[in-house]
Amino acid sequence: MKGIGIKEAGFTGYPALDIEETRKFYREIIGLKEGMVFDHEGKVGWVEFEIPGGHTLAIAQANEQWQPNPGGGGLCFEMEDLDAAVEKLKTAGVKIYLPIQDFPICRMALISDPSGNTVALHQKKPNHPECGGH
Repeated sequence: MKGIGIKEAGFTGYPALDIEETRKFYREIIGLKEGMVFDHEGKVGWVEFEIPGGHTLAIAQANEQWQPNPGGGGLCFEMEDLDAAVEKLKTAGVKIYLPIQDFPICRMALISDPSGNTVALHQKKPNHPECGGH
């Protein structure tokens, strides 16, 4: 076994202060398809969303040990049209932490979900010779 034996990424998880508001954000504003939903003590405590490409985003009711953090690790979505996505999010009242930044091989912006977690929006520059795998 090389390393610690990782097979694949299982899911990306974010804590939610208001799970219903955060659930609505990822389903209706971001446009992800909702997957499995689990109850905890009679209330929704965990919601999974399908991300194109085979990854899963899970949101869970925040607790004392797991709180939203805009400076923590983050999920990054590869966008078809970064400019159109950011404009649509602005119109929907989504907080933009970092407007679109231009880098040699990509463009990126940072937004906030309703709980304050950072989500990166990324767009590769397809004609850049060093873009492979970024």
